[in-house]
Amino acid sequence: MTSIRLDKRDLILAKGSQVMTRRGYHGTGVQEIVQAAGIPKGSFYHYFASKEDFALQALEYLYLPRLERYAQALTNPALSPRQRVIGYYQDLLTHFASREKPEYHCFIGSLGFEMAELSPAIGEQVDLILQRSADILQGCLEEAVAAGELAPEEDCANLAAFIANAWQGVLTRLKVGGGTLPMNAFVDRLELLLRA
Repeated sequence: MTSIRLDKRDLILAKGSQVMTRRGYHGTGVQEIVQAAGIPKGSFYHYFASKEDFALQALEYLYLPRLERYAQALTNPALSPRQRVIGYYQDLLTHFASREKPEYHCFIGSLGFEMAELSPAIGEQVDLILQRSADILQGCLEEAVAAGELAPEEDCANLAAFIANAWQGVLTRLKVGGGTLPMNAFVDRLELLLRA
C-alpha cells in the first residue's frame, strides 16, 4: 500500500512539475497537474496540502537526486578536481549540443524567478538547493587548491558562487532560445578560471 501511494505521488510530482515548468506557477492549476498525471482531482489532496506544498515537494523530488549526481561527479577520485568540474560542464554542453533544438526548461529557475518574493517558503527552498550546489562545487575547488591546481590564495566560496550563478545565467539564456553559444562561452571561461 505504501509503495502504491509513493508511486502515485511520484507520478504527480513528475508530470505536474513538467506542466508547471512550462506554464509557470500561476499558469498552472491543480486541474492541469492532475490531468497531466491522469488522476482524479481529489487524489491530489491526499498527497499535497496545496499547490504551494506541491511546488515545495517537487523541488525536493527533482533536485535531491540531481544534487547527489553532482556530488558524485565532483568527488570522483579517478579524476583531478579540475577535471571533475570542467568535465561535468563539458558533458552538459555535449548533451545540449547533440539535441536538434537545444532548449532547457529549468523548474527551479522558473519557480524561483516567479515565486521567491511571493512565497517565502518557496524562495527559501530554492535558495537552499542553489546554495547546496555551490557548497558541493566549493568542496571540489578546495581540493583543487590542495592539489595545486588553483592558487593557494583562491577564495573557493566566492569562486563557487560565481560559477554557480553564471551557470544559472546560461540556463536562462538557453531557455529563451540562446542556443548553445552561451554554454560554450561558459565552458571556455571556466577552463581559464580554473588554471592555477
